[in-house]
Amino acid sequence: MRRIKLIGVASGWGARDRRCEDGPDSLLAAGPLSCLASDGHAPPSYEILRAVPPPTGWDAIAAVVQINQRLADAVRQCVSADEFPIVIGGDHSCAVGTWSGVQGAVAERGALGLLWVDAHMDSHVPQTSPSGALHGMPLACLLGHGLDELTHLAGPSPKLNPAHVCLLGVRSFEAGEAELLAALGVRVIYMDEVARRGFMTMWREAMAHVTRATAGYGITLDLDALDPRDAPGVGTPSPAGIDADELVQALAEARHDRRWLALEIAEYNPHLDHEQMTLRLLRRIVCAVGAGASG
Repeated sequence: MRRIKLIGVASGWGARDRRCEDGPDSLLAAGPLSCLASDGHAPPSYEILRAVPPPTGWDAIAAVVQINQRLADAVRQCVSADEFPIVIGGDHSCAVGTWSGVQGAVAERGALGLLWVDAHMDSHVPQTSPSGALHGMPLACLLGHGLDELTHLAGPSPKLNPAHVCLLGVRSFEAGEAELLAALGVRVIYMDEVARRGFMTMWREAMAHVTRATAGYGITLDLDALDPRDAPGVGTPSPAGIDADELVQALAEARHDRRWLALEIAEYNPHLDHEQMTLRLLRRIVCAVGAGASG
């Protein structure tokens, strides 16, 4: 049984709508996660990281680099201590820090597998991004493509081998990022295949992919992977997404797997939520995972 470590990343610097930075605080304000308590102990502490501007000010890149470096350090220490981090973003650029930290903790044991559950590919480089927003670039950075400040953050580049990465639920993307992933040989499971063959079938295929020949794996969940009817509180909703009940079931089944090293949940924007539907789902996801891992 591993101790849970909750780490919030109160940063929206990588997004066009920065209000997702309030997501981690909204989870905290909703009350203690009693589901994570065990053996009579209180729920685990919840650390929230915040970008600290220098006196001269900064731009989005500097802010994202700073908070991701701190996040990578915190996650690496956590995994090295055999704890299970649940990272709550913030925008999805936090993935650079989360998975650089996990990779740093397990590098001597082997490769890291990563299941990327998202409506989007998040695999732009600056030359292909229509918006220039950094939350559209973290997977490319982890694969060694993009801004040097992020590709080399917290260790040598690349952090991930394309053979050990799988995307699930993709249905909104641009040609440039699709071409990059195809050239690298990354497995992409599009939402139309999920709808055709069934979510649990594709989930198990994705899990088999990221656990094959790896020292362990992580799961990063952008909440816009879910159908907007279940999770409206996201910055870039995309219709016809993953059913929330099916995803929660899959995560609950995986929670006892010692190969699972960390969970990241990103892009909750409380200002776009409807009657706290997404917040309640976020809490449900954390409980489905953490209740089986804490101790």
